[in-house]
Amino acid sequence: MIKQERAARTRDALLLAAAGEFRRHGYDKAKLSVISAEAGVSSGALHFHFESKAALAEALRNEASHSLRRAARLVHGRRTSALQALVDVSHALADLLRRSSVVRAGFVLSCETEPGTGLNLRQEWQCCVQQLLAEADDERTLAQGVAQQHMAGALVASTVGYEVLSRSNPEWLSCVTLTAFWELLLPTLATAQTLARLDPAGTDAAHRASATALRTGCAPAPVGPSAP
Repeated sequence: MIKQERAARTRDALLLAAAGEFRRHGYDKAKLSVISAEAGVSSGALHFHFESKAALAEALRNEASHSLRRAARLVHGRRTSALQALVDVSHALADLLRRSSVVRAGFVLSCETEPGTGLNLRQEWQCCVQQLLAEADDERTLAQGVAQQHMAGALVASTVGYEVLSRSNPEWLSCVTLTAFWELLLPTLATAQTLARLDPAGTDAAHRASATALRTGCAPAPVGPSAP
């Protein structure tokens, strides 16, 4: 048991160090020697857990995917409506990206993957948005004239764009920024009756979901102070 715990700690330390190295230098310029040194382990220990840089990047993508999917499932299980679930999942996504360098690095690496070559979380996020908009249409909570396909594209472009902008300014992923985004968009997206029941700041379920996803995921670590 002790040996397994030590191996798990080593793996987590390597993922955390890799997240920082990939974030600073990108995949191509990232060096395994730097990653092992920052994790405080030998090169042999790194290759025991990950046979190559590609395997390490894939592990980061998988960690991000698992955390984001856990958060989405938790939000979906507690949801009151499809549109509120859409708001909540976006807050959970932003919270995970803000709080965990492992999730953030995995998300960035996944989004940079060529189509058809592996896991792509941007595409998964787009499918999630499209599904929730379709469910909102079934619930008759979408405002008249909303084009689901165009709206899904705008939502994905905006949320992924916030992640890109946050690389130089973390406030782009803050709850304040995302709430302001939904305050602008929801009056166009929802019927007047539905709008009165929606919370652009997200529900408590969204924050619990992201916290649970981090607790049950791997190597959570802050990427900087949250914006006020």
